[in-house]
Amino acid sequence: MPPTRPGANASERELIDRAQSGDTSCFDRLVEAHHSTLYNAAYRMLGDSSSAADATQVALVRAWEALSSFRGDSAFTTWLYRIVMNVCLDEIRRRRGQPVSLVAEDAEEDELEERDIPDESDEPGMRAEQRERQEIVQAAIGRLPEDYRAIIVLYDIRGLSYRDISVALEIPLGTVKSRLNRARNALRDEMAPHLELFR
Repeated sequence: MPPTRPGANASERELIDRAQSGDTSCFDRLVEAHHSTLYNAAYRMLGDSSSAADATQVALVRAWEALSSFRGDSAFTTWLYRIVMNVCLDEIRRRRGQPVSLVAEDAEEDELEERDIPDESDEPGMRAEQRERQEIVQAAIGRLPEDYRAIIVLYDIRGLSYRDISVALEIPLGTVKSRLNRARNALRDEMAPHLELFR
């Protein structure tokens, strides 16, 4: 008798177990639950929607191929972050030296940015200022070395714990803390010419 299809309330662990047994519909549901989060992390790392979409797709293919290796030692999201960060770091290293667009260029990208950093103001002038601040922050993050960029994205933007970052980036906990401090200092230096916009 074939396994029953998990209902709408199936737990993530059930979906993972069934996906590991080859149920692609369960993996599709996992993808649906995590796609936006992974895309936003990739966008913050790579700075443009096309590269972020490609990186997210590559990461999800790798996740499917490696799903049997997921044992639940960390949260599933943390495991996915490790994969998408590795894809992004590979892409950054591949195109090192090439110019990178760090400014949103289309409406679809604007919508994703607004979901990631909500703008609760209805006043057009305030929205324009918020958008300018977002572009400055994104450009500054894009100029950081990739190791600093990854830790700022995971901690300050995505809100992962030190432990989850340690797992996702495969670095010791002490390194997470010291690298985050150095990354924040570097980000502050990058944003120094624009500090008046953040007061």
